[in-house]
Amino acid sequence: MERILLLKNLTCANCAAKIEDKIKKMETVSAASFSVGTQQLRITSTVPDTNDLITEIQGVCDSIEDGVEVQLYERKTKGAHDHHDHDHAHGGGLVSIIIGVVVMLVYSFVDGIPEDIAFGVLLATYLLLGWGVLWNAIKNIGSGQVFDESFLMSVATLGAVIIGEMPEAVGVMLFYRIGTYFEEKATARSRSAIMDAIDMRPEQVRLVDEAGQSKVVSPEEVRIGQTIEVIAGERIPLDGTVIEGTTRIDTAPVTGEPVPVQVKPGSEILSGCINQSGRILMRVDKELKDSMVTRVLDAVENAAATKPRIDRFITRFARVYTPTVVLLAALVAVIPSLITGNWNYWVYTALTFLVISCPCALVLSVPLAFFSGIGRGSRTGILFKGGLSMEALRNIKAIAMDKTGTLTTGEFAVQSITTAEGFDEVDILAKAAALEVRSSHPVAVSIANEAKKRNVQLAEVVDLEELSGRGMTGVVNGVKVAVGNRRLFNELQITGYGEPADYGSEVLVALDGQYAGTILIADALKEDTKSAVAELAKRGLRTIMLTGDTQAGARYMAKEAGIDDVRAELLPVDKLSVMKELRETYGSTMFVGDGINDAPVLAGADVGGAMGSGADAAIEAADVVYMRPSISAVVESIRISSNTISIAWQNVVVALGVKILVMIMGLFGFANMWVAVFADTGVSILCILNSIRILYKK
Repeated sequence: MERILLLKNLTCANCAAKIEDKIKKMETVSAASFSVGTQQLRITSTVPDTNDLITEIQGVCDSIEDGVEVQLYERKTKGAHDHHDHDHAHGGGLVSIIIGVVVMLVYSFVDGIPEDIAFGVLLATYLLLGWGVLWNAIKNIGSGQVFDESFLMSVATLGAVIIGEMPEAVGVMLFYRIGTYFEEKATARSRSAIMDAIDMRPEQVRLVDEAGQSKVVSPEEVRIGQTIEVIAGERIPLDGTVIEGTTRIDTAPVTGEPVPVQVKPGSEILSGCINQSGRILMRVDKELKDSMVTRVLDAVENAAATKPRIDRFITRFARVYTPTVVLLAALVAVIPSLITGNWNYWVYTALTFLVISCPCALVLSVPLAFFSGIGRGSRTGILFKGGLSMEALRNIKAIAMDKTGTLTTGEFAVQSITTAEGFDEVDILAKAAALEVRSSHPVAVSIANEAKKRNVQLAEVVDLEELSGRGMTGVVNGVKVAVGNRRLFNELQITGYGEPADYGSEVLVALDGQYAGTILIADALKEDTKSAVAELAKRGLRTIMLTGDTQAGARYMAKEAGIDDVRAELLPVDKLSVMKELRETYGSTMFVGDGINDAPVLAGADVGGAMGSGADAAIEAADVVYMRPSISAVVESIRISSNTISIAWQNVVVALGVKILVMIMGLFGFANMWVAVFADTGVSILCILNSIRILYKK
């Protein structure tokens, strides 16, 4: 049974990795994943009682890191703050840090302090600053955690004391405590910034009663069918339907779509969108737990628990890195000392290596970057289902796309009106629409809608006759009008209309027995399809259309969109075999679709992308969900994935590079333990700041 636990106060990434690893080895646990970003532990365990499970996990945490509090995860109400604060051995202790700073300033700038008093004060300050670290080291040795950060810092600073460098020991411990304090604060702030960016849940809702009176209530109290009020400038709190008022809705926070949408009574709107211009009343269709704002939050939290390959690699590398550097430290301490006899110098250099061997910056560098990338995606209406999805997306070589609803609008509309010599386009549309407005056929509705869009006035029709499968005839303002297909015109012996169109449905129009023009009805490309496909081509990606449409229709639309290849007249089962062929031809291939019939292909592709406007089955099967159903969102997801992985590797290179540089500098006497502390905690802060950059990167 899977449960979600919260490991409060667990801010050390290296400790978190050790805790996760130890939990995975428990006999009662089949799967476990901890997210640094959310502090959630998703665990599948055979322990039936949750309290018993919490007790077991608490024991594991206590054996590795003091101060971690294990509890069942319950999502807090928006606006509720957790005031619990724990003074960690890793950081915290602001008072002790301040005392340490004062002592070091006095020692450095005040002359004439007796040596015995100075030593006693420095020793007391060292114990004040480092007692938690020392105790944690002793405790961890007992549990087999020899290469723990606390142990390494303890050995390094105690070594400095032994070789007579008490001020150095105090200074290094002080610098370490300052660094870890700010590291924890930076981690917490970055986590908060990401969650604030994606948590669009309301803090309160104005509930309207039957008398029309409104009162402020908690969003959890609102039930389906109740009426709520949303004024201009407010975020839509819950999913629902407008019942009174008109306004413009900014959907960008949910879908990424920059153009506001006009809504009126009957319009369905999603929570998280922003009411721009007017007061509205809306009927609640979904409670908070089922509304879009909560679904987005769920998606991000689930995604954060899925670790990418680079994260797992760095975790494994850290297990090797620390013992390797410790071994190097031992060799540096002994071998040069035996050759030169200068034990103090080389032991001090070795102690510098010990400080550098802490892998926190390395372990933290990757998960926070991916968490930021997932958060960035959610802000633009792109829901990644984990770091693995982002990695796979970056490596694709080709993109196969469904046509209807993905590349096109999925709605029939008038694409063009071709007129014969001597006839007027608007007149043809007016007379055809006068007949077609009486029909419910999709083609007829398209013509009627076009006339309405152009504000064309429609005249009365007499002698109206609907001819099944062929079209309609009637008299408009004394003119006999015939609207229909080639079969009808053959029956009426009307000629002059030329060859059939390559794509779409043609509606022929005749006035008084003479061919007047052709109205072409077709599905249209989405506004951004051409530009998005062009951008994919710039990125070196091959584009393929997979559709059940006719060859002629598919090729016409592919040419309009700039698609490289077309596979038409495909049944749902055919798409799977075509995807296999494409993967063999091009390599890693993504599929983007929206229908129920696309679900098997989405699941079978290297990366499956589902339009959020599509079927639930498609969304469930996909690796990436696009709340804004457009190919430009696909381009943006590739950009975010690329940026995220680049920044993750930047963090790794910087963290490892700085550590190696300081080790080299230490060998030649250009780096002391103070610099080594920066190579550990300082670089961690740099990695955190670099990761949060993804949220705001264009």
